[in-house]
Amino acid sequence: MVREEGKWTVTAMDNKSLSSLSDAENLLREMRSAGAVFGLLDIDDEFFVVIRPAPSGSRLLLSDATASIDYDIAADVLDAMHIDVPDIDSDDLDDVEPWEEGDLGLLADLGLPEPVMSVIVGDTDLYADEQIGMIAARLGFADELSRVLDSLGH
Repeated sequence: MVREEGKWTVTAMDNKSLSSLSDAENLLREMRSAGAVFGLLDIDDEFFVVIRPAPSGSRLLLSDATASIDYDIAADVLDAMHIDVPDIDSDDLDDVEPWEEGDLGLLADLGLPEPVMSVIVGDTDLYADEQIGMIAARLGFADELSRVLDSLGH
């Protein structure tokens, strides 16, 4: 997502960015803009990652830290934040309540305050695409996101 002069531009990221944090960060950095740039990665509707590149390093939010047990990109996000992968047996994951890790306020300057992001991420009854839809609606790019998803057949 890019916002310049109050207008949102939503672009689909390639599939490679869904499996590699560094690929996703590089793709976002290539979207040079005077405005805000960030990525919302929906991984198998299980969890999502918000990436906001900055000169001093990306600001990150992982909606479910337990996903790092089964997904490399989630483990990469935790590693980038210097957080250990939870020591949970994958057979026990269904019995563990998911929790987020990262910067809940990374989109606050765009209109999504930390407490609202916390509510969205904390609603574990929703799929990742539904949570992303709530973020898009709150920030005002739901229509743009819907058009991109429709063009991808989602």
